[in-house]
Amino acid sequence: MDYEFDEDHAVLQQSVRDFATRAIAPGAAQRDAEHHMPDELRKELADMGLYGITIPEQYGGSGMGCIASTIVVEELSKQCASTGVHISAHGSLCVDPITIFGTEEQKAKYLPRLASGETVGCLALTEPGSGSDAGAARCMAVKKDDGWHIDGTKIFTTNGAEAGVICLIAVTDPDDKRHRLSAFIVEQPTPGLKVAKLEEKLGICSTSTAEFVFEDCVIPKENLLGDRGRGLRVALTTLDGGRIGIAAQALGIAEACLRESVQYAAERKQFGRPIGSFQAIQAMISDMATAIAASRHLTYRAAWLKDHNKPHEYEGAMAKLFASETANRAAHDCVKIYVVYV
Repeated sequence: MDYEFDEDHAVLQQSVRDFATRAIAPGAAQRDAEHHMPDELRKELADMGLYGITIPEQYGGSGMGCIASTIVVEELSKQCASTGVHISAHGSLCVDPITIFGTEEQKAKYLPRLASGETVGCLALTEPGSGSDAGAARCMAVKKDDGWHIDGTKIFTTNGAEAGVICLIAVTDPDDKRHRLSAFIVEQPTPGLKVAKLEEKLGICSTSTAEFVFEDCVIPKENLLGDRGRGLRVALTTLDGGRIGIAAQALGIAEACLRESVQYAAERKQFGRPIGSFQAIQAMISDMATAIAASRHLTYRAAWLKDHNKPHEYEGAMAKLFASETANRAAHDCVKIYVVYV
């Protein structure tokens, strides 16, 4: 595996880094405090082509792959984790399943809108009684003459309030243990679908996390995504890519913590010298940098495998686990560096 970016990836990284520093970083804390992502910011993301980074060119996207989307999410998350996960969930949890499992008609209808940023995508999978156990879902989709009738609840849906296109996993064959679930494309707004609640989170607040309630929500028959009874496969394939996106977000958060820690340790003086000269501070920063380097290798290895159509379930899960734990430790140590020597 070649760890060096090719020219296209290097140019993408620099352009997104410059954009994020200029347009994303200012106001990030205010946007989180207000629980709001302005339309103007979404337009700038769209103008940069970031909503369509992985969408094939014939549908209006850039036609780049998982390494490219990982670069985008990492660079955005260095400046604003909310913006990073907004783009990550849109791409990996909605664009990917439509691209992989959608019919040509579905791709032609939805991918150009998702590529342009006209609308945002999300995945409605988790339920109050079924989180990691996707097979235990209870949200029902019943086929009738006028379409699929959907009833049930989905929770913790990233981008839920903003999304105009929802990839939904629902039960279609409750008595078939192997093929209980199917996947669907649901547009928002649709009669019978409502956002019942927006979660009050401790962070990453300018991107919504929503609860959906479906009450006799009718969607067209042709909005079945993939084959009937193969919804679990759609869900698991989607989550394999989604984990890489979350690893990229965590990597960006950890790098921001390292950046702030190094800068503060060089500026803050105690006992007549910068606190970065003390061994305790040096140890925290060096451990942070080492874990970030390991997270980067795990994350980009998983992205490389996905781009080369190789199995990446194991690698993506490892990347998400290690990078998210690294982000947590880095944030904790960054706070300690700021408050110990006040």
